[in-house]
Amino acid sequence: MTSVFIEPQDVLALRGNKLFGEPGSYGESLVPPWPSVAAGAIRSMMLARDGNAAAFARSETRHPALGTPDEPGPFTLTAFHLARKQHNCIEPLFAPPADTVIDAPEGKLEIRRLRPIVPADGLSSSKPLPLLPVLAQANRSKPRTGYWLTAAGWRAYLDDVAIGPDHLVASESLWKYDLRVGIGLSARTRHVEEGKLFSVNTVALKPGNGFVARVLGAELPSDGMLRFGGDGRSARMRAVEIDWPLPDFDFIARTRRARLVLTSPGLFDRGWLPTGMSSSDDRTYRFSLHGVRARLVCAALNRAEVISGFDLAKRRPKPALRAVPTGSVFWLDEIDAAPADLRKLAETGLWPAEHHNDARRAEGFNRITLALDRMREHHV
Repeated sequence: MTSVFIEPQDVLALRGNKLFGEPGSYGESLVPPWPSVAAGAIRSMMLARDGNAAAFARSETRHPALGTPDEPGPFTLTAFHLARKQHNCIEPLFAPPADTVIDAPEGKLEIRRLRPIVPADGLSSSKPLPLLPVLAQANRSKPRTGYWLTAAGWRAYLDDVAIGPDHLVASESLWKYDLRVGIGLSARTRHVEEGKLFSVNTVALKPGNGFVARVLGAELPSDGMLRFGGDGRSARMRAVEIDWPLPDFDFIARTRRARLVLTSPGLFDRGWLPTGMSSSDDRTYRFSLHGVRARLVCAALNRAEVISGFDLAKRRPKPALRAVPTGSVFWLDEIDAAPADLRKLAETGLWPAEHHNDARRAEGFNRITLALDRMREHHV
């Protein structure tokens, strides 16, 4: 695998799935963008370097790493995160998972965790799982947002130990928004059309900040330039060494309990249920994928989002798909797997056999990690 640091040279238009461009419309930016943005930028750079992009779009040539638009090759984006330069190294930054709550009851940041518990007798809910994720707190408060976990904070999360304020980075220290105004042009004459003004909220990352991506199945140059995000804004890409935090697979195999955490949006055939999950008549949910078998007992998910995009090769929008957001957490019990199987699951992600939605697989969706579950008070 090759890790690269993507450092913007300009403001970025990181568009979501909302249309804009009509008079008076407003375009938002997503930070970080979907992994498909990074995958598309890197693949476009590879095509410009290695061959005829137009012939590739028409499926007239086959790239050794990218394949064809209809039959993608081995290229796969396996990770995509915010990152910063720290002590002459590149440090990935991670979105706090859904079971992590950041609060400041007395002006000082505190990080607490949701824990699965057995619901009290007589308490009913719409959740189909036997345990409920609960935050124990003396006084109700509104969680803080706009923070990211450092690499050390992510290691603490994977090991299920305490996360402190020094493990957090605020968004305002990484980027700021820069509102830009656009002018509509006539598609026929390319002249300005009167009254057609729209605004776009671009992202200006502060010096030394950017994104880090990890790619499997392709040889990438050590240095290069990318057209990144909307309007093809420039970004420099260079190969870097990253100390990626990993869970203790031996501990998970021994304790037979873990948290499965999405590190990119999940595109699943059964809605919120991950690939590999099946239900039985007794309302239990079983997981079986890549040699790992377990029982799903609890889940903490953020609100679903919609993933779309634009297919440059076919010159048409990609289908809009409902996605389980990054950071969603699934608690697994009764895990039956060797450490090597757990590692394979983490490296492969929530994809079934090969040649299943290869285009979205290559773009970096359905990526996961496994985290320890040391502190569970009650389980069934």
